[in-house]
Amino acid sequence: MDAALDAAATAGGPTRSPADRAARRVLCLPECGPRASIFGAESAFTKSIAISATRCLLTYVLIPLLGPIVGLSGAIGPWLGIALSAVSVTAIFFATRRFFAADHRWRWYYATLGAGVVVLLVVQTVIDVSDLVS
Repeated sequence: MDAALDAAATAGGPTRSPADRAARRVLCLPECGPRASIFGAESAFTKSIAISATRCLLTYVLIPLLGPIVGLSGAIGPWLGIALSAVSVTAIFFATRRFFAADHRWRWYYATLGAGVVVLLVVQTVIDVSDLVS
């Protein structure tokens, strides 16, 4: 066992795998910190899904339908998409952080799903930036 696992076991903290400890470092969580409440993780997940659903509704339904009616120019759509993507990525980060803080049993599944959504948001942001540049 390495020193971090020994320290966690001695302090009565949870024993975590090297992958969990690496993920906690990326998420700015203490490697051997105590478990957080699972309710916080589920609440963060719910908020993250609500934010993503709102972003999708705005980006793919309301803006295309109401844009021509209200007179939104083509320049507003990409800016709004970039802003909404930034909010979504932030929500995904904090929800993932809460899942790992709680050592939730679904943390790796959510992290995988969240990473996939972040990749799609980055692609959409690149498309929005290229629309603004051209």
